[in-house]
Amino acid sequence: MRTMPVLRLPKFGNPVKYAYITGRVRAKKTKLIPNDMYQRMLSMDISEITRYLEETQYKDEIDEMAKDFSGVDLVEYATFANLAKTYRNLLEVSIDEPKFLILEYLRRWDVWNIKTILRGKFHGSSDEEIMKYLVPAGELDLEFLDGLAKKDTVEEVIQAFDGTDYYVALTQYDGHMLSSVENALDKLYYFRMERAVGGTLSVGGGLLLKYIRKEIDIKNVITLFRMNKAGIDASIIQENLIEGGKLGGDLSRMAGQSYDEFVRGLEGYPFWSAISDVATEGDGISRIEARLKAYLVRYAWAISNYHPLSILPVLGYIVSKDTEVSNIRKIVRGKEADLPAELIEEQVVVA
Repeated sequence: MRTMPVLRLPKFGNPVKYAYITGRVRAKKTKLIPNDMYQRMLSMDISEITRYLEETQYKDEIDEMAKDFSGVDLVEYATFANLAKTYRNLLEVSIDEPKFLILEYLRRWDVWNIKTILRGKFHGSSDEEIMKYLVPAGELDLEFLDGLAKKDTVEEVIQAFDGTDYYVALTQYDGHMLSSVENALDKLYYFRMERAVGGTLSVGGGLLLKYIRKEIDIKNVITLFRMNKAGIDASIIQENLIEGGKLGGDLSRMAGQSYDEFVRGLEGYPFWSAISDVATEGDGISRIEARLKAYLVRYAWAISNYHPLSILPVLGYIVSKDTEVSNIRKIVRGKEADLPAELIEEQVVVA
């Protein structure tokens, strides 16, 4: 039975170890899709978008997968495959502290994959369909994930994690809904991430922890926007908030407020300027979410400037790459659903 290793902190404090990985990241950053290209994609059809992507870093995956897929499926599977390859490459070319911190951050893809497999089993999806949406970019490799996808039931998937950090979170499954399990997995990820980063003594380690706490706050703000708007009870909302953010107490007190009262309470926070013109409208939650995520990407790059030989430039690139793939997928899905360009544009994250 495969088990998750015990968290062991490596020796920290030598910025020279970051020279190679940050150099690689600077080169990779130049290959990211320019922000203005998303606007141009909105006027393209899916085949035109695919041809454009063939001229970028997605070429190898598109050429390989074009034998089996087309249209939206081709774009989705190719971008996910490229994302996994890119993140695995970051791990392969890093050592010691950088490798440790990158892996800890990328465990979010382990959580993504576990959720995807659970949802697939819950809804009766085929093994092949589940595998298309997996991103083996964390610790759980493709062979292990393939084995999980071949399990017959949700319960069998959960049992496969017996003896690991994930098991307690997974056993919250009640046989009827996955939401409590997914929330528990998110909380576990951030608990582990804060513990890992908090144990470092490296230059930039404190700023990385600051970013993680900012990310938690933004996720909680998005949760509050959605749940307060839906009129969900405060106690239920509070159960869905992730602990560890700097604004934890403030945001918890906002749970269950009327939408207008909640929005007024956000004025003055650092992220308010990113959403002030749309938050009061009350009917553009997806637009608010995109604005908050863009704020988070900008924040990641801003703090990376403090310590160029640290984990922070790597973090900035990882967040930007993830955002790029998410934007591409939102655009092609919107095209497939024949959504107006304006509606698709609201969901695209432009930092």
